[in-house]
Amino acid sequence: MDLSRTIALILGGGRGTRLFPLTKIRAKPAVPLAAKYRLIDIPISNCINSGLNRAYVLTQFLSESLHRHLRQTYSFDHFSGGFVEVLAAQETVNAGTDWYQGTADAVRKNLIHLEEDWIEHILILSGDQLYRMDFSDMMRTHIESGAHATIAGIPVSRDDASSLGIMQVDDEGQVRGFVEKPQTEEELATVRMDPSWIDARGIPSQGRDCLASMGLYIFNKEVMVDLLRSTSHEDFGKEVFPEAIQSHKVQVHLFDGYWEDIGTIRAFYEANLSLAGKSPPFELRNPESPIYSRPRFLPPTIMGDAKISSSLIADGCRIGDNVTIENSVIGLRTVIGDNVTIKDSVVMGADYIETADHLPPGRVPIGIGSGTTIRGTILDKNCRIGENVAITNEAGIENQGENEAVQIRDGISIVIKNATVESGYRS
Repeated sequence: MDLSRTIALILGGGRGTRLFPLTKIRAKPAVPLAAKYRLIDIPISNCINSGLNRAYVLTQFLSESLHRHLRQTYSFDHFSGGFVEVLAAQETVNAGTDWYQGTADAVRKNLIHLEEDWIEHILILSGDQLYRMDFSDMMRTHIESGAHATIAGIPVSRDDASSLGIMQVDDEGQVRGFVEKPQTEEELATVRMDPSWIDARGIPSQGRDCLASMGLYIFNKEVMVDLLRSTSHEDFGKEVFPEAIQSHKVQVHLFDGYWEDIGTIRAFYEANLSLAGKSPPFELRNPESPIYSRPRFLPPTIMGDAKISSSLIADGCRIGDNVTIENSVIGLRTVIGDNVTIKDSVVMGADYIETADHLPPGRVPIGIGSGTTIRGTILDKNCRIGENVAITNEAGIENQGENEAVQIRDGISIVIKNATVESGYRS
């Protein structure tokens, strides 16, 4: 299905408080993922692999690193007309001086960019989800059904329904009802589906009797513009979409692949580690649908006498002797000393390679010092971990710290970006 008259709007999210402190100094879509990518690379790669090369990324908080990543990564030739551009919150004559108040408000304040005659459809995407989808299939559902809007839906069990927006659809796949995060059996009963309806459409229901919104939409441009200009709604999922199903034909597009909303520290941590296994639920090594990111000119990783299992190791690393790495993600340019143990951890690496000539006397170098143990931890970029350090959260603390170098969220220790942890530290 041709997507040449479609433009993608990727919603960069707000402050990303549930991903704090990873979002302390960066926008949520710029958070590193899987050793060498960023979250924003997922929706953009899905667009490119679907034949869609025109996209705006809407963001407002701490967007400098996101701007830089997009500028250095997504450069199209002059003949294709492709682009990926950031639309950050800014003062305008018509939209005023307010920051974006929500996803719908962000799009409303940028409608001027959608006025070109060539645009017929708007694809709305989230900037913090991990999945692989061919949007041309979703467009085919949209066109063939004659819908005004189409939403991607995924079958889930009732146990998972309480944290998602759940849809009820008729026999033709038109959305008729919607409940945001149903908490009671009474709420769930109004949107529960017959599993045989899912089975009949070529997707094994496996007992799943709920259809969850994935937060991915296709709108006819005129319909979306009218919905936004005729209301003051601030959020797509909670306000615009429920109103659209009352006044327009909204079709569901069924999807049954891997899909993860990376909105919390725990979800981010578990999604990264799941990619490091022998049979990951989301395959990074897919030649037909690759994940794109910024090209870097880094040397191969150098390993000493190391034992590595079920892990991702990025380029430009230096790994010492007697090192054990298990079920972990090791990011770009990571330096690991001798006698180090890293288990169940996400190490984001470094933005640059540091040489001894430029290191002030007494300063801990970037990387992980000899004799250190890291377990159940996220190390943000450019961390300086001294020798004989132990970061393991053996006490099982759930949440701790606000401004410290080492904080704990959802039971996971986090060393914040650019932090220094002196030799001998224990936590």
